[in-house]
Amino acid sequence: MELVFAVILLALVEYIVFTGLVGRARGKYKVPAPAMTGHPDFERANRVHQNTLESLIVFIPALWIFGLYLSPFWGAALGVLFIIARAIYAVGYLRAAEKRGPGAGLTGLVNIALVVGALVGVVRALV
Repeated sequence: MELVFAVILLALVEYIVFTGLVGRARGKYKVPAPAMTGHPDFERANRVHQNTLESLIVFIPALWIFGLYLSPFWGAALGVLFIIARAIYAVGYLRAAEKRGPGAGLTGLVNIALVVGALVGVVRALV
């Protein structure tokens, strides 16, 4: 499970980096707290951050359960793919909102695979 835990921690580091991007954009584009709107570049950075948080809510427990009940190795591999997907999402979205699709789609597929795998693993353990 150490691989799973390492991947979760890497995903959290990525999230912290996205937090920093929002703070930097807030200062650069003079969007004072608690405002959530302003310059489009700030808004895109903020959406990257918030959407990643929304994805982590599914990702972390699904990865943990997948690793415990199905395969820590494959769970960690899917977790690395999630981190890559979020980076693709961030780079695309920060450039232009319409470029977020590939990263968003890959994130969704990874989360679906983790949830389905976790369900399979738990059901197998129950029967």
